[in-house]
Amino acid sequence: MPEVSKDQVADTLEEIAMMLELKGENPFKIRAYRNATRAIETFAGNLRQAAEAGTLGDIEGIGSAIAEKITTLVTTGTLDYHTNLKAEFPPGLFEMFDISGMGPKKIHAVWKELGITTVEELEKGCRDGRVAGLKGFGEKTAANILKGIEDRKKHAGRFRMGDIAADAERMLDDLRSHPEVIRVAACGSFRRRRETCGDLDFLVSTREPKIVSEDFVGHEFVESVIAHGETKSSVRWHSGIQADLRVVKDEEFPFAMNYFTGSKEHNIVMRQRALARGWTLNEYRLGPLDEPKTKPQPVPEIREEADLYRALGLDFIEPELRENMGEFKAAEEHTLPKLVEVENLRGTFHNHTTESDGRNSLREMADAAMELGLQYLGIADHSKASFQAHGLDEKRLLAQVKEIQKLNEELGPDFRIFTGSEVDIHKDGTLDFDDEILAQLDYTVASVHNVFNLSEAEMTKRIIRAMENKHVTMLGHVTGRLLLMRDGYAVDHAAIIEAAAATGTIIEINANPRRLDMDWRWWPLAKSKGVKCAINPDAHHTSQLQFLKFGVGIARKGWLTRHDVVNTLPLGKIEAVLGAKRK
Repeated sequence: MPEVSKDQVADTLEEIAMMLELKGENPFKIRAYRNATRAIETFAGNLRQAAEAGTLGDIEGIGSAIAEKITTLVTTGTLDYHTNLKAEFPPGLFEMFDISGMGPKKIHAVWKELGITTVEELEKGCRDGRVAGLKGFGEKTAANILKGIEDRKKHAGRFRMGDIAADAERMLDDLRSHPEVIRVAACGSFRRRRETCGDLDFLVSTREPKIVSEDFVGHEFVESVIAHGETKSSVRWHSGIQADLRVVKDEEFPFAMNYFTGSKEHNIVMRQRALARGWTLNEYRLGPLDEPKTKPQPVPEIREEADLYRALGLDFIEPELRENMGEFKAAEEHTLPKLVEVENLRGTFHNHTTESDGRNSLREMADAAMELGLQYLGIADHSKASFQAHGLDEKRLLAQVKEIQKLNEELGPDFRIFTGSEVDIHKDGTLDFDDEILAQLDYTVASVHNVFNLSEAEMTKRIIRAMENKHVTMLGHVTGRLLLMRDGYAVDHAAIIEAAAATGTIIEINANPRRLDMDWRWWPLAKSKGVKCAINPDAHHTSQLQFLKFGVGIARKGWLTRHDVVNTLPLGKIEAVLGAKRK
């Protein structure tokens, strides 16, 4: 039996809570499962060992009844309670949770009152007026649901980087450890660190293609086999994503890795450069043209991907930059940047605790940051206008400041917690706290959390007014987008970047894989204007500090170096950057 992971247990508990809410069960029972979900997500020990020792009930947030269910799940791989509960609902009902704005209460209402059990039926009900006629809905709600359905169609077949990365890395590790594999790589948009992927592309070199291919299609991730051959296999994983394996000879590996990494536009230029030298380039080789127009240059030996770039008169181009957006000119002129790396980060900002909507205490977040080797951590819980996130009012915020100061004395000189707030930007561009309060913080992240339907001009004016406040250190998630769920609100990125440059405001890359905002396409402009970046995980529990790696991927796609990212500065130097705008 495959081991049940901590994430799988947490997902199962969250699904149970969701289904109990659909049934209209006791809110305390629902909350118990949600509390248990959070407890499992933040549990640092070995889940199976705790289950076998009977100590799951000792974990804060897990009662004896739920501990018994978790024990069954991790020791047997299944939980009848979850399976039987799921059988009570039409399967199509769960797909409605993928639609922005459709929570358990709304889904329960359309199911029980209108008999709607699929997304298709929901769309029809929105168009014929039945959904709008439900109590508590109305025409505006129906219109928003329709937009959510359209967004879902638009993004069908796409997967967020953060949702597939762990499985992709696990597959890479398994392929590397295969005794018949010589070299292995992930290619495609995953290697280029695009924010979403349509599929996963794996490449191996081997002398035993049949054995490697058979093991790939027989992997525990595989739900179904789409195609299977010695040199190419396609499968569907349990997660829903398609994964393809290409098998080549080792001498073909550099060419195949380059070709299958892409992008398509990058590959076209690579082939053109080869043709200009009298060569032909494809996914298997670099060789002389059959009938060259001029005498071809000698074809150099290619052992690594970097050799191919050198042969074409280029410095090596990092995969993240391969979008045909200026990388060839820079590679010719030897001006490619040395891109920022995860190891360069010394700390981070925009993190939440249990004081607002976070799942871990201040101390737990600090301990997790120190365990990652960070030198500092910024705490930016929500401000009072974000009432749905239990935002802090002035009194609670200043009490947190004192708590942080006390903890800093305890932690010593080698690690520091910075006091901050993710303060709401009101509709008119004013802030949720006045300057007297903000002046008592080390920094402020200003973010939009409501009234998303302003025009581009109005939203841009709103954000710029906030940035003009000397206490706003950095701008949070510029467009508020939720990848594959909700488009960002309309903003004039160029104007926002100009304002950031003029006011000395840092712009964040929100590294939460649901956001990855500001989009990588705008960072070269920001960099050219001298705008600095902060890579922030927007962490709501300790494990989400790991989101920093996704933010670094976006920073690299945006051509950013360690000098463009403020949180690569060590403790002792970052303080001046946080206070620079006020001066």
